[in-house]
Amino acid sequence: MEQRAQLYGVMGEFETAHQLLHAAEQVRDAGYKHMDAYAPFPVEGLSEALGLGRNLVPLVTLLGGLGGGLGGFGFEYWVNIVSYPMNIAGRPLNSWPAFIPVTFELTVLGAALSAVFGMIALNGLPRPHHPVFNVHRFLRASSDKFFICIEATDPKFNLAETARFLHGLNAQHVTEVQDE
Repeated sequence: MEQRAQLYGVMGEFETAHQLLHAAEQVRDAGYKHMDAYAPFPVEGLSEALGLGRNLVPLVTLLGGLGGGLGGFGFEYWVNIVSYPMNIAGRPLNSWPAFIPVTFELTVLGAALSAVFGMIALNGLPRPHHPVFNVHRFLRASSDKFFICIEATDPKFNLAETARFLHGLNAQHVTEVQDE
């Protein structure tokens, strides 16, 4: 039984980073929401041109750091006050200055781990294959060409109109992207 490929989107190829940036702005201004751009190097302003908002990694990192710090302090408090209280030399059971090194270290550990795993999860990784890899010309995305792909899941997407729109942006090649 043969499985049919589904349409993932339409991809336009551009010669320069400036053309890609201009095309991304035009695509965003035309009302498309589900799109992505690919370049062989970072392009200043591309995220803004695509209309991408701020990501959640800083918030996830903050929450991980707070969780690690509060968890470390809470654990030390529980051990020294509730579970195994020991009155040594008349010091108070809740001697919080002694808790600071462990609290700090667990804050850093919690923030670092949540940043790494949050970034991986928010990026949808691991993803060993992406439909744009099915486009033969996309091999040059890592060397000298620039691409923008409008996904078929976009509410405004129409295959013929979207392809015509990308041609109107002076794309060198416009290709259908199949999700096999």
